Amino acid sequence: MRFVDEVKIHAKAGDGGRGCVSFRREKYIPRGGPDGGDGGDGGDVWFRVDNGLGTLLDFRYKVHYKAGSGGHGMGKDRHGKNGEDLEIRVPPGTLVFDAESGEQLADLTEPGQRLRLLRGGRGGQGNARFATSTNRAPRFAQPGTPGEERTLRLELKLLADVGLVGLPNAGKSTLIAAVSAARPKIADYPFTTLVPNLGVVRYGIDGSFVMADIPGLLPGASEGHGLGTRFLRHVERTDLFLHLVDLSGMQEGDPVENFTILNRELERHNPALLEKQQLVVFTKGDLPEVRETSAELAPWFTEKGYRTFTISAVTGAGVQELVRAVGNELARRRPSCPSDDPAGAP
Repeated sequence: MRFVDEVKIHAKAGDGGRGCVSFRREKYIPRGGPDGGDGGDGGDVWFRVDNGLGTLLDFRYKVHYKAGSGGHGMGKDRHGKNGEDLEIRVPPGTLVFDAESGEQLADLTEPGQRLRLLRGGRGGQGNARFATSTNRAPRFAQPGTPGEERTLRLELKLLADVGLVGLPNAGKSTLIAAVSAARPKIADYPFTTLVPNLGVVRYGIDGSFVMADIPGLLPGASEGHGLGTRFLRHVERTDLFLHLVDLSGMQEGDPVENFTILNRELERHNPALLEKQQLVVFTKGDLPEVRETSAELAPWFTEKGYRTFTISAVTGAGVQELVRAVGNELARRRPSCPSDDPAGAP
């Protein structure tokens, strides 16, 4: 399935039906008076969060959405039928914007959440409504009012607790595959991950959290290098980052310098990203040179306030320790999140 995280659609609520101009015509009742009924109200446009959806792909194939219009009023004081509401299903984490003004209209995050964004038009009143002692035979009725109409921009931001960031081939996909049921593409060349991946990580007795793996960043990503910062929106909602650092020598440049440059790219995309806690993870720890280099670099990161971990997602070394630390950190931030350590110690 293709991953689509931004689309434009046009939505319109139903128009109200027009009122009826009618007069009662029955045998032996020569002046029955007006009996035109009201028009029905137009249907509303609702958005509902469907937990079974994970992409906005369906909106690429259908971009026009319209609720049902109200039926027209009829004689004998019959009311027109109300138009049917339209319900548009979206995945959790969908933001809805007015495409013209840029105003944010909704942030849909909770499964089953339902929100009315466009109201249907009101049905017009029939001529029976306008009969008075001085105007007993009104020959006019109201037209229905039009339903609200907007061009909307939908933007998906995945809901995850932990975000993985790092250079291409830093081991992000290998890590998420090792700790969850996610099965991203893994290969020994850059940019094997082209779309974000989500995985549920379980720890302790009943603890769990959601991890997001996004395509790797390059120096200059904010200027469009590599895949740019397009997918960084998917880690804006996370509580903390795992910044993966490859010390195997497969990546060009100094690891500390690369770490600093990537943090600068995060800041350029959204300064709030640097306010999130980062845990530094040295990957490919099954290699002797990685273990040696990580021992040398760890004090520098610790001095800057970062906790460090050395892991090997291939052999599993250090992975469970990292998962427990992440789970306990989330438990401290969210009291409702179960901790693997009652004392909350890392």
